[in-house]
Amino acid sequence: MANVGNQLPTQAVSKPAPGKHGNVLPLWGNEKTMNLNPMILTNVLSSPYFKVQLYELKTYHEVVDEIYFKVTHVEPWEKGSRKTAGQTGMCGGVRGVGTGGIVSTAFCLLYKLFTLKLTRKQLMGLITHTDSPYIRALGFMYIRYTQPPTDLIEWYDGFLDDEEELDVKAGGGCVMTIGEMLRSFLTKLEWFSTLFPRIPVPVQKIIDQQIKARPRKIAQKETQDEEATFTESGRQGERRRSRSPRRTPSPRRSPKRSRSRSHHREKERHGPSFDRELERERDRQRKEREGRERDRDRGERGERERRRSRSTDRNQDRRERRRSRSGSRDRRNERRDKERDGGDDRSRRKDRDHHKDRGTERERSRDKKSRGETDDRRHKDDRERHREERKAKRSSRSRSREKRHKSGGEEKSRKRERSHSRERDRDRDGEQRSHRRSRSKERSHHQRESSNDHSKHSERRRSQSTE
Repeated sequence: MANVGNQLPTQAVSKPAPGKHGNVLPLWGNEKTMNLNPMILTNVLSSPYFKVQLYELKTYHEVVDEIYFKVTHVEPWEKGSRKTAGQTGMCGGVRGVGTGGIVSTAFCLLYKLFTLKLTRKQLMGLITHTDSPYIRALGFMYIRYTQPPTDLIEWYDGFLDDEEELDVKAGGGCVMTIGEMLRSFLTKLEWFSTLFPRIPVPVQKIIDQQIKARPRKIAQKETQDEEATFTESGRQGERRRSRSPRRTPSPRRSPKRSRSRSHHREKERHGPSFDRELERERDRQRKEREGRERDRDRGERGERERRRSRSTDRNQDRRERRRSRSGSRDRRNERRDKERDGGDDRSRRKDRDHHKDRGTERERSRDKKSRGETDDRRHKDDRERHREERKAKRSSRSRSREKRHKSGGEEKSRKRERSHSRERDRDRDGEQRSHRRSRSKERSHHQRESSNDHSKHSERRRSQSTE
């Protein structure tokens, strides 16, 4: 990455005190939260910028480049993202306990540096960086949050009179120098809507004494220029000089004056090459802004196109789902119709078989009934004959008894005739019975054969229908 034209002159940085050992930095306070406000820390950890974009940065140099391109202020919250109007007490905007907002990229990158566990050499590279004042500001803020309070004055000692300017407020409007920012770090706990870690009272007293002992320095050339302008104005002025002694200029100057004079000094040192580099840097920054705006426009257009494509894809998916549903419904209806047709055929076959079975059963029952009727008739005939025979026997016995009284010879002849008649009747009855039995046997045999043939015929039909 090319260095910016407004480079800082090399300053004498105090070396680490004997209490600091080696290249490893000590950590003061909480080793997990970096002593940050809990609300700021939760917003940092939950922000998509920290979870997605900063997660891909793995090295110290990548994080420094990200600070150079993305950081424009060192306030913990973005402009307009935190509404604290009407809140007082612990819910006010100073404490950072109330409603949260969108955490700034500066604090996200500050916590990213903490996750990298910077060494002493890397931290010195941050606070002496020449490309951007915001890289230095994050380095000094890292020191304020993580280093022991007794070491703060030793870290900041060589930079309390640094004149490099930066705008620390979100949206602009609060320009200060690096030295003023460091003095604020050492003497105040509040920094916009958050708090720095507390410094013990004895250490704070020592820091206040050292700061009072060394007031803010003013460049010699600047004082000379002011004296020259003052004498010229006194010579050219028409008014009289007052007898009162001339007042010395105040050590604190407005940011515009100090910035213009420092710019004038840089011009005198570097000449036209500095102007060219400054113009190049301004052109580069303007091109970067235009590129960012183009990227934003492209991103918005891409988002619109993606939404449109998503809507078209959703409509196509819905149409395809409807088509698939209608096709599945048609298939189900066809299957149901086929099942109904098949069920109707099966029911018809079952009805036919059932009717056939019923017909065979009816025929069998008819045969049984006819057989039973014939048997009943036979039994009835036999019973009637036996009754008639018994009646005849009784009548014959009664007659024979009467005749016995009349005539014994006649009775004997009659008895013989009766015996002969009885034998004849018996023979006739025996022949008739045998004839009837033979006829009944033939009929039963014929009926059995007919039923067997019918059952065989029905079984053949069933086998054919099942095949």
